[in-house]
Amino acid sequence: MKVDILAFGAHPDDVEMGCGGTIAKSTSMGKTVGIIDLTRGELGTNGSVELRDKEAAEASSILGSKFRLNLDFEDGFIFNNKENQIEVIKIIRHYQPDIILSPTQFDRHSDHGKASDLIYESAFLSGLTKLDTAYEGENQSPWRPRINLNYQQWNDFDPDLIVDISDFIEIKKDAILAFKSQVLKDSSTKSTKINSDNFIESIKYRAKNYGRLIDRDYAEAFQSRKNIAINNIFDLI
Repeated sequence: MKVDILAFGAHPDDVEMGCGGTIAKSTSMGKTVGIIDLTRGELGTNGSVELRDKEAAEASSILGSKFRLNLDFEDGFIFNNKENQIEVIKIIRHYQPDIILSPTQFDRHSDHGKASDLIYESAFLSGLTKLDTAYEGENQSPWRPRINLNYQQWNDFDPDLIVDISDFIEIKKDAILAFKSQVLKDSSTKSTKINSDNFIESIKYRAKNYGRLIDRDYAEAFQSRKNIAINNIFDLI
């Protein structure tokens, strides 16, 4: 199955928080999007793995993604090594995305940066003709995505690309709220940075600020480790 976009997250809910609006906008345009979580978030302060699996499925449905997979890497200990690279390469070659969305390279959570490096290097290696892999018993052909964008997470950054999500900010919010165990607080939960009283509003505020920079209501920001090329300058209009 070929998809237009593969969105990778270190943990369930990373994708929703970082690029949920862009995914919702893309699927509304008929583009196919798959979500790949590297871990099941088993070290999260609140909730259980089983509950987060259900929340992730609900969030995927809200965003309109075609599928969601979990590579079951160890939470807190994502390593950019050959073993993990091969697993990511298999996924990239199987789904043949034109665009990859992945975590930011520098962030508060060390898993995010390590995941960013892992996916970036795997996307390059995936295009090598002499690197053999097989997926579900089938030998795979090389595939290198055309674009790999890093979405913003906890830390601020200077974006290379800003995407208008004005019509999709509420869908992004709903997808984040699907992770009730993580972003909502009750008497049984412990306080964290993402279930604080103003966290959801801070997500909207950040999107509103990026929207302001491009004269739109809401937007999401991305960085690229490579120059982004366009075929026609009028594509910018």
